[in-house]
Amino acid sequence: MQTPAQFLKRYLVASDFDQTLSFHDSGYVLSEMVGIPGKEFERKTGILSVQNFVQQGAELSYLLLHDSDLHARVRKEHLVRAGKSIRLKRNIQQLRDLLAGAIEGFAFDFHVLSAAPQEVVESALEGLIPRDHIHGTQLRYDNSGRVEGIIRVNAGYGKVTTLDDLQSLLQSGADRVVYVGDGSSDVHVMLHVNQREGFTVAVSEARDIAQIARRTVLSDDALSVLVPILEEIAGWNRPRIRNFFEEQGLLIQGWDKVQADWLTFQPSDQPTSRARADH
Repeated sequence: MQTPAQFLKRYLVASDFDQTLSFHDSGYVLSEMVGIPGKEFERKTGILSVQNFVQQGAELSYLLLHDSDLHARVRKEHLVRAGKSIRLKRNIQQLRDLLAGAIEGFAFDFHVLSAAPQEVVESALEGLIPRDHIHGTQLRYDNSGRVEGIIRVNAGYGKVTTLDDLQSLLQSGADRVVYVGDGSSDVHVMLHVNQREGFTVAVSEARDIAQIARRTVLSDDALSVLVPILEEIAGWNRPRIRNFFEEQGLLIQGWDKVQADWLTFQPSDQPTSRARADH
C-alpha cells in the first residue's frame, strides 16, 4: 500500500550563498578581517577575472593559496569567524522548512552550493541549514591552519558536477531541479539546469544572469524565492500564494512585476538608409 509520501512530487532546490542567501561577499568580509582593504581584494580578484585564469567564483580560493598577503594572514579560524560576520537574508530556516513539507503535493530538498570555503558557509548558516546540506569549496590545511591545497572548488563547472552528484544521490529527475543564484559564477549551472528542463531563479538584475534565469525575484527576504516556485511549479495563483504566506504569519506588502529591456546605444558612423533617402 502506498503512503501519502510516495505521491509527493520531489524536487531538489539548490541555492548559491554569497549575495543570494546573504548580502555580503565572503571574500570581502574575510580580507577586511585580516587587514586587507576591500578595494585591494577587489583589485586582486579583478586581475584574475580579466586574465580568465580561474573560473568565476573561484577567485577567493585561488588567492588563499597563492596570494602572498592572504596566504600569510588567513587561517582556518578566520574562515569560521568570517562566516559569523556575514549578514544573512531573513527567514532562511523558514524557507527550508516550508520547502520541506508545507506545500501540498510537493517536497523540496534544500541544499546550498557555494564557491565560498566550506567553513565560511557552515559558520554563517549554523543552526539554519544542516551541514550535510551545505556544499562549499573544500580546502586542505597545514598544522597551523594555513591553506595548503584545494580539494574541490564549487565554482563554474565544478558547481555543475556537485549538482549532478546531488541529483544522483537524491534520485531526482533533471526536470525536477531548481537552482537559485545571483551572478556570473552561476551562469554555467543555470544553463545546465535550463537545458535539462529544470527551473532557474535569479535574485539580482545582473544582466548575465537575469537573461538566463527563467524567473527573477528581488527581495531582502530569502522567502521571496518561494513565489516563482509556487507559481511556476506548484501552479498557484496570486490569491492562493498570498493566503499561504498569511497562514505562516507573513503578509506580502509589495509585489511588483516589471519586465526590463536591456538596451545599449552608440553613435552611428553612417547615416541610415532612410536619412539618405530624405536628402
